[in-house]
Amino acid sequence: MKKIGTILLAAMMVLSLAACTGGSEPTGNSANIEPEPLQSSAEESPTPDEEPEGSKILVAYFSVTHNTEGVAQKLADGLGADLYEITPEQPYTDEDLDYGNSGSRSSVEMNDPSARPAISGSVENMEQYDVVFIGYPIWWGEAPRIMSTFIESYDFSGKTLVAFCTSASSSFGSSDSALRSTADHAAWLDGQRFPADASADDVLAWANGLGIQ
Repeated sequence: MKKIGTILLAAMMVLSLAACTGGSEPTGNSANIEPEPLQSSAEESPTPDEEPEGSKILVAYFSVTHNTEGVAQKLADGLGADLYEITPEQPYTDEDLDYGNSGSRSSVEMNDPSARPAISGSVENMEQYDVVFIGYPIWWGEAPRIMSTFIESYDFSGKTLVAFCTSASSSFGSSDSALRSTADHAAWLDGQRFPADASADDVLAWANGLGIQ
């Protein structure tokens, strides 16, 4: 009897040990693993392309008697362009504009193709403009020499240039020929002559007909 009791006691101890061991079975490291973020089923919408902008336009003009200034202002207003006045370092006086005097400043300059009157100031960020309108009065059938100073001050490569002028009777003719030869890497469109009292409608009808917008 004692031997049977000993056997039963040993069996109970084995069963008790197995139960304790099974309860302490490690469950691994799953508790330390962060859950993966949920993947969105909807793709992000692409950023829409920006609307193409029109050409950036500058209207640069030289005007002593304000005739060309008036046309330039109408042109800039109608096209939504920036406006820049080409201002000489030494302003022109009435005596300077005495065409009947061969010794007047304007006469001396126009008789010298190499004359380059100095300009006060400059256009900021000229590179931003795609189209540049260039306005001036007709002097001796040509653009004043200060216009050559202006053209030679910038790189117009790849830009579109358009000249316009004002006069009482002279035609546009070849008044921009010297300017074209200086900026020969630009695309030049045909220019136009206007009277001082040209209407905004006439100025814009010409500009819109160039197809630059």
